[in-house]
Amino acid sequence: MYFIKPTDPHPITPGKAVLLGLLCLIWLGTGLVGHDPWKPDEATSFGLIYSMLQSGDWLVPALAGEPFMDKPPLYYWTAALSAKLFSPLLPLHDGARLASGFYIALTLLFTGLAGRKLYGENRGWAAAVILFGCVGMLVRSHQMITDLALLAGCAMLLYGFTLSQERALRAGLLMGTGIGIGFMAKGFIAPVLFVFIAALLPALFQNWRMRSYFNSVGIAALCALPWLTIWPLLLYQHSPHLFADWAWTHNIGHWLDYAKSGPNKESFYYLKNLPWIEWPALPLAAWTVWQSRKRLAQRDDLHLPLVTFGVMFVTLSLVPHIKEVFALPMLLPIALLATASLSSLKRGAANALDWFGLTTFALFAIAMWWGWAGLLLDNHAKITLWLKDYQPGFEPEFQTTPFVIAILATVLWLVLVWRVGRSMRRAVVNWATGITLVWVLAMTLWLPWLDSGKSYRGMVASLKQAMPQHYQCIGRDYLGDGQRAMLHYFGGLITQPDRNGHCDLRLIQGDRLSRPLLDETRWKKIWEGSRKGDKGEHYRLYRKIG
Repeated sequence: MYFIKPTDPHPITPGKAVLLGLLCLIWLGTGLVGHDPWKPDEATSFGLIYSMLQSGDWLVPALAGEPFMDKPPLYYWTAALSAKLFSPLLPLHDGARLASGFYIALTLLFTGLAGRKLYGENRGWAAAVILFGCVGMLVRSHQMITDLALLAGCAMLLYGFTLSQERALRAGLLMGTGIGIGFMAKGFIAPVLFVFIAALLPALFQNWRMRSYFNSVGIAALCALPWLTIWPLLLYQHSPHLFADWAWTHNIGHWLDYAKSGPNKESFYYLKNLPWIEWPALPLAAWTVWQSRKRLAQRDDLHLPLVTFGVMFVTLSLVPHIKEVFALPMLLPIALLATASLSSLKRGAANALDWFGLTTFALFAIAMWWGWAGLLLDNHAKITLWLKDYQPGFEPEFQTTPFVIAILATVLWLVLVWRVGRSMRRAVVNWATGITLVWVLAMTLWLPWLDSGKSYRGMVASLKQAMPQHYQCIGRDYLGDGQRAMLHYFGGLITQPDRNGHCDLRLIQGDRLSRPLLDETRWKKIWEGSRKGDKGEHYRLYRKIG
């Protein structure tokens, strides 16, 4: 079977390819280094990575010395290796975060290859640019989170499916590897997605009922088998209890308990949030489906992204504790469907999207420069007072290198907007350059302000300074996983559950208004504090009297 590949009146020249590649690198590389692990997800992920580096145990994920069996360890392995590799040049947390850049680079590569295979030689760059232009990709793609390894595995899986009618061996290897990466990143979700996608394609569309396709699926299952069995088997041999904790408590059993309760308000989360997470790809994808609604059975190039999106939407809507980051895999088929729209999008709609993007990012850039200058000059404007109140104690300083980078990014954006030629691709390219500009400004001018409110470094330093020189152990109450991780990383402090009150120190997390939970005749408060500007988290340290 051969996919429909429309001709492009505006082909990608080598010069344009270099510029688009540079745009991808700038977007991808900005924000990977230069700041501490941020709450909540980065702090927890890096705590697992740091424990792995400290203990040397690469089999059992652990957080501050305690097993943490929520997910398999592939992302943590990659990040730990990256941290060790770059440790002479970068702090451990910055080196570990480069693993996210590696997985996002794989995601863009395989999404581009899938777009080129489905829609023609000049559509690969468009698919990648549309993907990283999505609002939901901006922050999450630069964080230390296992979802990025799952995203890379799903992108590899989709590209394998595009080859499955012609090159069974290569398609099977790619699909099997994608399944394995996804499984070793987040558990059973990737194999479940593969099973449903692989079953529904031939069930719904006759064109997928080919021997080559079924051979590809069989090869994929065989290639995925080592990924699906080696680590679980080693974990089971090491500790059947930890294996059961991972496989049942945190995964299968957790899902079954959630399924018994049936759909709830959380199940409709994506209906409300996908429009902004997948903007601007979603309206382009919707246009593609609407325009082809009467001939979907004949549009071979739409079958895979449509089925993939449907499977992902239903499956991910039924997982417990839905968060917006779980929607990242759904961006892949939406980006591919949006890529298909470029050959049929009406000029008026393209121009409207173009002008909306230009206006939006111009206003964002002006506001970011204005707010930064206000903080630096302390001009007592309302926005300046609000920013200072949001991050109390923050002292802005002029830094030459970030300022120069921000100036260059702004000027380059103006030049690119002026120089991009008229085409249907102009709107998505301008959107991608605009979102890259905003991200560069955030990670240069605004990084100290953001880091001041999201880092635990100062709080842990204050806590450690107030601690007695000698103590037996630190008990904890209501302390989150990210907080435990940052206490371990920044202060070398390991807390433990202490139901019997054996520890002579006790750290309690709550809010500023919460009442003391300990008997004040037996415990003395020796410290309390919080991160700058955080009104939701407050910490109290007690020492046992006598």
